[in-house]
Amino acid sequence: MPDVPAAPATRTSAWLPLALLLLVGILLGLNANLVKLAIGAGWPPVAFLLWSVAGGGVLLLGLAITLGDTPGTRGRHFVYYLVSGLVSMALPNALAYGAVPHVGAGFVSLCMAFPPLLTYVLALTLRMEHLRWVRAAGILCGLAGALLLALGKTREGGAEVFWVVAALIGPVFLAIGNIYRSKRWPAGASALSLAPGLLLGGAVLLWPYAVLTGVPILQAPAEVQGWWLLLIQMVVFAATYALYFVLQKIAGPVYLSQVGSVGAIFGAAVAVFVLGEQAGFLMFVAAVAIIVGVLLVNRKQQAVT
Repeated sequence: MPDVPAAPATRTSAWLPLALLLLVGILLGLNANLVKLAIGAGWPPVAFLLWSVAGGGVLLLGLAITLGDTPGTRGRHFVYYLVSGLVSMALPNALAYGAVPHVGAGFVSLCMAFPPLLTYVLALTLRMEHLRWVRAAGILCGLAGALLLALGKTREGGAEVFWVVAALIGPVFLAIGNIYRSKRWPAGASALSLAPGLLLGGAVLLWPYAVLTGVPILQAPAEVQGWWLLLIQMVVFAATYALYFVLQKIAGPVYLSQVGSVGAIFGAAVAVFVLGEQAGFLMFVAAVAIIVGVLLVNRKQQAVT
């Protein structure tokens, strides 16, 4: 199905995509930092991801049913849930959660700046977007920031190249997911009815991966702090993906992809100023470039919304 067009412009609706962009980006930025805290509290990374995603999916499912927006149960719906869960949830998050202990929450957070360019290139290739120079300049600016980030991390030394690459590959799947969800959006389905399926589909796919790789999915921390972190992450996932689908429906996949840039800045800031991670000069320059990119893309969005 073609991308769902944005709503007609009004003074209020023109700012709605930006408000959702900032909110979803902030929630995504919390993700890598909560993982770091959870690992410190005794959670195996993939086990924490699995239970967080499953719990968030159950919360969203309960909300959808309560509001009378029950998810579709036809075959095409389940295919959509599983594919979306694989490329938008299971693969990128498994790579990110695994990389956090090796490269840091700040690096993983800033890697989220990559999806905008990849999504835009895919959208142009599939003719879901027209070439707009202001938007293209903004996305390229964000990419330049992400490349500076990667350069800074590899020059620091001490970080395993495998995990640096893994953290950088995750956004590729996110970009594919952004396009897939718009192209295959089930006819007549609402944003809230689709969000639980993505999370639960991701959880279903993470389970056999965890079992086959020997992840102790039933290993839980002894401290109560670990359980509070799990509950918080469940709520964060539920809120993130409920709003994620709303933003995609009203603004399209390319604009949606900018949540990665917002999450990159916010997540890196939390990692540095709250968790005490080190930030070099290149990370600062990368953050500035990413912020400029978001402003350029949003400027174009408001002009055409």
